Amino acid sequence: MLPERQRLRSGRDYSAVMRSGRRVGRSALVVHHVRPDPSIDRSGPRFGLIVSTAVGNAVVRHRVSRRLRHVLADRAAAVDPRTDIVVRALRPAADADSAELARQLDSALRRADLLREVDAR
Repeated sequence: MLPERQRLRSGRDYSAVMRSGRRVGRSALVVHHVRPDPSIDRSGPRFGLIVSTAVGNAVVRHRVSRRLRHVLADRAAAVDPRTDIVVRALRPAADADSAELARQLDSALRRADLLREVDAR
């Protein structure tokens, strides 16, 4: 689970990332990202999820959301702490398992040059 301080909460934050940020797409998801003012000092990146009705019914959307939140929580330490990221799930996310979502998210984050090496002590 993502801690509260690592979640995008307001519509204004989502809009800022979606409109002024960059994006990287994969078959099951699109990663929108923006690096705010470098003077901002945060304890970690902030993430937001968009899982629309196009993905499926409520049960399917919640399952996709839970999987993505879990994957994002695992990647939080490897992302620049000043970064805001919105992950938008696409229709194929409904049929993807957690491993596939993780693979696609990692691919998109690497393409966007957002993942950094983490010391695995």
